[in-house]
Amino acid sequence: MSARGQRSGGRTIRRVLRYIGDYRASLILSLVLSVVTVGCALYIPKQSGEVVDFMLGPGKVNFSAVFATCVRIGIAAVILAVSQWLVSVLNNRMTWGVVERLRKDAFERIEKLPLSYIDAHPAGDIISRVVADVDTFADGLLMGFTQFFTGVCTILGTFLFMLSVNGWITLIVVGLTPLSFVAAFVISRATARMFAEQAQVRGEQTGFIDEKINAQRVVTAFGRQRAEEETFAEMNERLRRCSLKATFYSSLTNPTTRFINALIYMGIGVGGAFFALRGVITVGKLAAFLSYASQYTKPFNEISGVVTELQNAIACAGRIFELIDEEPETPDAESAAASAAFRGDILLDDVAFSYNKERRLIEHLNLHVEPGQRIAIVGPTGSGKTTLVNLLMRFYDTDAGEIRIDGIPIRDMRRRVLRDGFGMVLQETWLKTGTIRDNIAMGILSEEIDARVRAAAETCHVDDFVRRLPEGYDTMVSDESDGLSQGQRQLLCIARVMASDPAMLILDEATSSIDTRTELKIQDAFEKLMSGRTSFIVAHRLSTIRNADRILVMKDGRVIEQGTHDELIAAGGFYKTLYHSQFAGEAI
Repeated sequence: MSARGQRSGGRTIRRVLRYIGDYRASLILSLVLSVVTVGCALYIPKQSGEVVDFMLGPGKVNFSAVFATCVRIGIAAVILAVSQWLVSVLNNRMTWGVVERLRKDAFERIEKLPLSYIDAHPAGDIISRVVADVDTFADGLLMGFTQFFTGVCTILGTFLFMLSVNGWITLIVVGLTPLSFVAAFVISRATARMFAEQAQVRGEQTGFIDEKINAQRVVTAFGRQRAEEETFAEMNERLRRCSLKATFYSSLTNPTTRFINALIYMGIGVGGAFFALRGVITVGKLAAFLSYASQYTKPFNEISGVVTELQNAIACAGRIFELIDEEPETPDAESAAASAAFRGDILLDDVAFSYNKERRLIEHLNLHVEPGQRIAIVGPTGSGKTTLVNLLMRFYDTDAGEIRIDGIPIRDMRRRVLRDGFGMVLQETWLKTGTIRDNIAMGILSEEIDARVRAAAETCHVDDFVRRLPEGYDTMVSDESDGLSQGQRQLLCIARVMASDPAMLILDEATSSIDTRTELKIQDAFEKLMSGRTSFIVAHRLSTIRNADRILVMKDGRVIEQGTHDELIAAGGFYKTLYHSQFAGEAI
């Protein structure tokens, strides 16, 4: 592993320890109970060895001593079982408490991330970090809690017990023990990088699967199944290779340490036999020593396995912390307005913006919209129409210049206040998992929910088809397949905005998925909704914006023409060309 990777791993471990620090009392109690567990586990072999020594031969059995010793062994076994159970409960509680907080922190950060991060990262990779990586981290952490502490205590405890029985045989054990550490250390260094690569490729694969499932209709329509299968096969092959390497190298740990442990056990058996023949050690003590040797070497196998799992867990934790450490969107200023009653006077003053800093998209954009005006925005794809909407909603901040509403720069408003002032209907529909009533009522802040939901539904012609559903307004819907057509889903989104009664409107191709007959009804509803409200209408179908107070024609991030429909047609510029491209042969 590189020095940079080691430093990164060290920082990750320190952060994990800070999360565990919230459960300090449980951790201390778990450690104490681990010591009790190990103490009882080591006490039993010692007593078993004494039982052997109490049986000197036929007719030479000290039954009273054997019985008393067996009682002590039974008590120790009960204490051992109870303490192991309590350790398991505490470790599970700590692990899932840490996991809960990790997921909570990750989700809170996702809620605060700027839209630029969401746009630049596949949703599947983000999901993989929050779900799969956290689960892998939990498995490694739980194994660490359960086996690492107990293993260390067992090694120390057995060493002391063996030393109390015979120091010379203990030296044989101690002399061969470092071989296990060396083997585990060498193998763990090789596997850390491989597990990190495995986590990265797994996240990439999750993102690919999520994307293709959501786009299955498009993939099928274009006959891309075979091509996508080949892409997935290539990705799966990369995951197979890196997973196989990580698994292979990590699997070397157990047999290697087992081989070393067998050497240790053999050394104890041979050396102990010579000492027993010379009368230095009794047969019972040798039996106890062999039992201790077995217990002494077993934790090395477990700890080596734990080290491998912890490396995988640390690699996954690093990906989680990368997400948590992402820069959130610029926080609202302390002096930002906490409330506003918008009139809808909007000014864009010399605004500049670009997604890629090397290539400007919008430059020197100046625009003044008076309260109640209907502003239509048209232009070819990539001209900046939707970008202008993103800037108005402050999904992105301007690179230069500023946007003011009612004379107040939007940077001086709380984002929630700004966005509460806008109602927004996008071309892409989104429904949350819940009832139809819940979806329409998302933006309603007052207590008159049912009345406003029903009024908005009737105005948007939603009430007609909702009443025909088995559960009516209590019908469950989601953003996945739910039996609603795309047009019906868009009608629900429009009703949601109508119910929220915003001061300003943004309609970004809001009727693109609705048939012509329904569109006429929606246009009538929009006429009522836009009355007295400042409205921005992004449209490709120019027939929907002929009655706008002003039409902005955008090209290459600039407003190249503006005026009413008749004025722009008479000017004979770019707008007229666009219009003729849609209505060639029709009378103007």
